[in-house]
Amino acid sequence: MDATTEPLRARLIQAALQCFLADDYHRVTTRLIAEKADANVSMIRYYFGSKEGLYEEMIRETMQPLLAVLDGPMLASVGGFSDFLRLYYMTMTAHPEFPKLILKVLALKQGPGRRFIQQLLERGRSRGASRINELQADHQVAAGTDPDIVRMAFVSLAMTPMLLKEIFEEQMEQPMDAAFLEKLAVFNGRLFSAGLAPEA
Repeated sequence: MDATTEPLRARLIQAALQCFLADDYHRVTTRLIAEKADANVSMIRYYFGSKEGLYEEMIRETMQPLLAVLDGPMLASVGGFSDFLRLYYMTMTAHPEFPKLILKVLALKQGPGRRFIQQLLERGRSRGASRINELQADHQVAAGTDPDIVRMAFVSLAMTPMLLKEIFEEQMEQPMDAAFLEKLAVFNGRLFSAGLAPEA
């Protein structure tokens, strides 16, 4: 499937990701995005309403599988952290530019991108805290575990391999392919389980 046969909405989202990675939000125009997607600029208004709407949908579509997990059964036990990390690695492998975009946007002090990502991260923070409380009540997690520390540890284990992927692959002289990321997810999941376990 070449670029012009891919559904137009998906092409616009992919073009937006490329443009926002290459330049600051305020410098990216809807005309530029439309040209890159081989589309008419009016289609951005049709599908997303505005540049900001397109930007937010691009972030939402990428983040949604990860946020949805916090409401589902995957993290009903600490063993689910391996599955969650596996999902994160696979999601970011499909969108390798995304972690860099998030860091770039958060480095800015203003703008709709930063505000929107902060809102999504706050949703993840509140859902994650509720899940940790549930696991504590079920005696799967040590009493007094700080949900914010758990979240920071997870983000560190999840994002670092993706942000430094090219460097790690060069040093290891092997690709961080699906098999490698599977082993990493299992190992990091065990680290989490051990770190969260109540004291015997």
